[in-house]
Amino acid sequence: MDAPPPPPRHRRELERALIATLFFGAATGIFMATLNNYLANVHGLDALARGALEFPRELPGFLMIAVVGLLLLVLRETQMAALAMLFVAIGSLGLGYLSPSTSAVVVFIVIWSLGDHVIFAVEGPIGLKLARDGREGRRLGQFGGARNLGTILGVGLIYALAKLLGDRFDLFYAVAAASAGLACIFYASLHVGRGDGRSRRIVLKRKYSLFYAVSALFGIRKQIFLVFGGWVLVELNGVPVSTIALLYFVASALGVVMRPLLGEVIDRLGERTVLAADELLLLGVCLVYAFATDLLGPEVGLYALYVAYIFDSVLFALRVARTTYLRKIADTPDDITPTISMGITVDHLVAMSLPVLSGYIWQSYGFRWVFLLAGAIAVAGFFVCLRIRIPERVTDSSL
Repeated sequence: MDAPPPPPRHRRELERALIATLFFGAATGIFMATLNNYLANVHGLDALARGALEFPRELPGFLMIAVVGLLLLVLRETQMAALAMLFVAIGSLGLGYLSPSTSAVVVFIVIWSLGDHVIFAVEGPIGLKLARDGREGRRLGQFGGARNLGTILGVGLIYALAKLLGDRFDLFYAVAAASAGLACIFYASLHVGRGDGRSRRIVLKRKYSLFYAVSALFGIRKQIFLVFGGWVLVELNGVPVSTIALLYFVASALGVVMRPLLGEVIDRLGERTVLAADELLLLGVCLVYAFATDLLGPEVGLYALYVAYIFDSVLFALRVARTTYLRKIADTPDDITPTISMGITVDHLVAMSLPVLSGYIWQSYGFRWVFLLAGAIAVAGFFVCLRIRIPERVTDSSL
């Protein structure tokens, strides 16, 4: 028998949450689509310096368990999301208008990163509060689709501005800040979770150890591909910001359709199968990055890199499987937000130094060794994900 439709208030909350996610997606997409070009073309960073910049950029992620633990004392997840978007807006404006030096860039990237990490700690719990039991993947997939739609709109505008006016990073980051400000307003208007008990403690439990391990693997994967996947295109192949924006646009357009479908796949196949398959697919992406131009030649190889870049962006949608897995094993709903925050901290404990090491490997031995290292980590991750076990479905609808 089909479940009854959600009540009107629930639908309104869902609509506002999806709109907030759309604007959040626009702000994040603009930032990520332009950052490598901004650092290379405006501030002249090389691969080693680009890797070193990841340490301060990811420092807020390492501190996330403490940050979220403190914020949970006084704020709901939706209020934390609004605050996060305010930080993203400030960081974006700072990069666009107040960063004549590399030191200023570092300061505003850290501010932006603080907001980015807080929102990723709470967006999953917000989505879960609006999900029905057994359809968590579908709901989180819908949120991912809304985020991708926002990225399409935001990056599409940046693509048009770049074609018309050139690389006007001040305008790019003003658009990102405006999008983050609108997301802040919509998150602040949400009432979901009001009246729920708050977790006022740090959560570190042995039963969540596989969740922490999968989070660490995702952090390693994220660092290598967000930093050096784009750097291969920008630094080695001279790809302009308009083309990077176009790749983001294509990946996001696919994500609007694929993320809800991948959410359904998670619900049907389970987190163990999906996360293990993700690691194998990631291995293939690593090999393309490492050998495409050697095997296919510069021109065809570049198109293969474009495909790998887009495919990897789509695969990022599978990260919601970590959140649905946590919901299924959590002792209590109050564990979810602090445990996700602990997962982010563990992720960064492992991954913060990796870009520096990868930058050194790139400079000393060549770029392909960075992706061979990532491929080896993907193989190890495959075997870690095979250890995931899901208990019998909990019938308590409060989870």
